Amino acid sequence: MKTLFKGLLLLTCVLGTWILLSQIDYLTFFQINKAKSTAEKNIGEMIWDNVKRTEDIIVNDSVTKTIDKLLKPLCKENGIKRDSLKVHIIKQDEVNAFALPNGHLVVYSGLIEASKNEQALLGVLGHEIAHIEKNHVMKKLSKEIGFSVLMSITTGNNSGSVLREIMHTLSSSAYDRSLEKEADITSVEYLQKAKIDPAPFADFLYDMSLDNNLPSALSWINTHPDSEERAKYILEYIKGKKEKSKPILNQSEWTGLKKAVKNHED
Repeated sequence: MKTLFKGLLLLTCVLGTWILLSQIDYLTFFQINKAKSTAEKNIGEMIWDNVKRTEDIIVNDSVTKTIDKLLKPLCKENGIKRDSLKVHIIKQDEVNAFALPNGHLVVYSGLIEASKNEQALLGVLGHEIAHIEKNHVMKKLSKEIGFSVLMSITTGNNSGSVLREIMHTLSSSAYDRSLEKEADITSVEYLQKAKIDPAPFADFLYDMSLDNNLPSALSWINTHPDSEERAKYILEYIKGKKEKSKPILNQSEWTGLKKAVKNHED
């Protein structure tokens, strides 16, 4: 009787599971995911095409190769495909960087010039890469603009106005506080795994929040509130952890990078 009862119980569980699974519309589920992936790719490319027409893009090797040299160890040690990140350096005095859909990472020359060292710069870039890797970009756009509106631009409906709204949303407004903190801590973890000292990232946040000389140009700080608080929780997170940091660039390369972006002309 016990064996019969166990057999009936097992059969009931199997049938119940089968009935439950049969109710799931896998085709629709996977089509939705595929649509989201396709939409993200299309939206990212449309935004970047629009940016290219209006901004001064720095493409000389002395800048792009040096940024690539900085990012390679960060990507390698954290399992991030370097080729999945499309990094663009734009000649702009604003201290800013922001992520676009489909792996686009926009970095303003003002950020490079304002960074005291490579660790500070990598902390900011790591923060934006975390937004990409954690899918924060599309979460933010879906919440603030709406996925159906995002989908509409891929068909050409009101694409101009929606693209402008997307650019404004991504470049001049913060993510939810929880997503910002997740990006901060993830950036710190990226740096630690790559044996890069994250303390200068906290110093950057603190110093920039106190800098009253360029209030209108500190876009990355202005759109990321509570910078002093963020610096504190980063320092608390790394407290007691000895960081063996080895520079990626020599002093000549670092100085050359800053000079190249500063002196860039159209």
